[in-house]
Amino acid sequence: MKISAQEEYGLRCLVQLATLHDNESLTLSQIAEREGISVANAGKLMWLLNKAGFVSATRGTKGGYTLARTASEVYLNEVIKILEADEINNHCEGYKGVLEMCIHNGDCGIRPVIVGLHQIVNEALSNITLAQLVGEERKVTETFQQIQRLEKRAAKQILGS
Repeated sequence: MKISAQEEYGLRCLVQLATLHDNESLTLSQIAEREGISVANAGKLMWLLNKAGFVSATRGTKGGYTLARTASEVYLNEVIKILEADEINNHCEGYKGVLEMCIHNGDCGIRPVIVGLHQIVNEALSNITLAQLVGEERKVTETFQQIQRLEKRAAKQILGS
C-alpha cells in the first residue's frame, strides 16, 4: 500500500499541531517551514483539514491553526479518508490498459485482495490516534508493533487463513 504525498504531509501538519501547548497556534508559514513544503501546499492541506473539522483557524495577528479536537480523539483512518483521493473505489480505472475499462471488470481475483488489504489498513489506522504519533520514533514504533500484532489476527479472519 502506498501513502500519497498529500496524506503524508497532511499527517505531518497535524502532528506539528499536536505538539503544541494550550493556547499556542501555528501560522501557515510556520507549518510550511517546519515541514519543508510550500505555503500554497500547506494552505491546501490546512483548508481540507479545517473543512473536515480536524483543525481550527483563527485570523489576525495572534491567529493561526490549532487542533479542533484533542490529539487522542483524532484517529488516523479519519484523516486518511479526508486526504486520500478515493483510490480504492477507483482502483480498477487505473489499470485498464489501452481499453476504456478493465477486461476483468466482471470477474476479478485481484479486486477482493486489494479491497481486503484496504480494509486491513483502515482497521489498523482506526486503532492509532494522532497523539500516538507524537514523541520519539522508538515509542511510536513500539505502539505500532502492538497494534500490528492485533491486526495480523484480523487479517487472517478477513482473508480466511
